[in-house]
Amino acid sequence: MQQRLVIRYSMNFKRQVVSELESGRFDSIVQASEHYGITGSMTIRKWLGKFGRNHLCPKVIRVEKPNEQDQVRQLKKQIKQLKEALGQTQAENVINQEFLKIACEEMGQDVDAFKKKADTKRFTEEGDDQRSV
Repeated sequence: MQQRLVIRYSMNFKRQVVSELESGRFDSIVQASEHYGITGSMTIRKWLGKFGRNHLCPKVIRVEKPNEQDQVRQLKKQIKQLKEALGQTQAENVINQEFLKIACEEMGQDVDAFKKKADTKRFTEEGDDQRSV
């Protein structure tokens, strides 16, 4: 098993990074972490929270129209319904394939040969339909 490297930072180092962010030496948390080689996306954010400097963390503000929230809810509901319908269709497909195998075994035919024969028949019937139009 491979040993995992755990890096511990001193309290003075943490304070230094936070104060440099606060003074404006670094434009972003990412810049500071790259400069000092600090791994982990949340490491410096935790330090900022610990020292009461949450105002330095970037914030995401989302502005929506009143009806957008309803649209998102409706779309999520529709996605859920579509996933359920897809699952049902996939289950039915598996069942139909098994029925086809059983029917072919009882008729003494190979499944692939039966499918080719059915596809050829369907193709010629579609061609006949198009010619009559």
